[in-house]
Amino acid sequence: MELVELLKAALYGLVEGITEWLPISSTGHMLLLKPFVTLDVSKDFWDMFLVVIQLGAILAVCVLFFYQLNPLSPGKTPDERRGTWGLWAKIVVACLPAAAIGIPLDDWMEDHLGGPLVIATTLIAYGVAFVVIENLRSRRARRVAQEISSAAAPRHMSVSSAAPERSLAELADTDARVQDISELDWKTAIGIGLFQVLSMVPGTSRSGSTIIGGLILGCSRTVAAEFTFYLAVPVMVGASGLRLVKFFLKGNSFTGAEAAILGVGCLVAFLVSIAAVRFLMGFIKKHDFKPFGWYRILLGIAVIVYFALNPIA
Repeated sequence: MELVELLKAALYGLVEGITEWLPISSTGHMLLLKPFVTLDVSKDFWDMFLVVIQLGAILAVCVLFFYQLNPLSPGKTPDERRGTWGLWAKIVVACLPAAAIGIPLDDWMEDHLGGPLVIATTLIAYGVAFVVIENLRSRRARRVAQEISSAAAPRHMSVSSAAPERSLAELADTDARVQDISELDWKTAIGIGLFQVLSMVPGTSRSGSTIIGGLILGCSRTVAAEFTFYLAVPVMVGASGLRLVKFFLKGNSFTGAEAAILGVGCLVAFLVSIAAVRFLMGFIKKHDFKPFGWYRILLGIAVIVYFALNPIA
């Protein structure tokens, strides 16, 4: 096996680790990378690799949020353990819509919705959604800032000079109905799960669809992102397991080279995901999701232009 194939696998792991958790579509990026960096593997292995590499990314969430997701932690009180079990129940129920629709339509989606035009369209559409939603939240935040400033400022001071030293992104989150993951109710959790169904279309982004859903349903950015990470555990483990079963039922098996390629991809995805999750959780405390929205829009336009000029690629 040539070293170059392992380097290609590492590159896919890098892309997976970054794009799985940032709301910019990991599968979309992986499919767009394929014409430029092609693994020397069979089609069956590639289809399996594209999904199973996500196991490396999900392991990062299990490590980073182990205490929050572990109901048996000795450091938790009985109430906290019950709360964790309740959280897991909400996670499982929220995953049911995606499982009910995704499992029977998995092959159809793969055959009909994996083209660059679909990916570009969803990249742009959800990019616009992020920008619009955050603009609406910023508008409300400005009103909150003006009310606070007007109440606190002496008459000779302007509203702007009395405004608190907080960004609009931070102020927008103060108006959110769900400020902590412990406040997430069943109705909101199921609603976010319904938004997750949208991510079946390549280019949508699973994290993007659920974060948008969380924001629309009244969650703070932190809660929307955190619950998105938690939802990924059963969804991605289930999707990877299903893809492995299909791979082996077709009579396939791993060669030594293929096992190494998959292992390298998963390892790099795990390491990069740890950094990506930490970055996102720190970023959204003081910033909104608009930069990701604009990135999606620009990338979608670039994809349309590229494949219009290179229709065979």
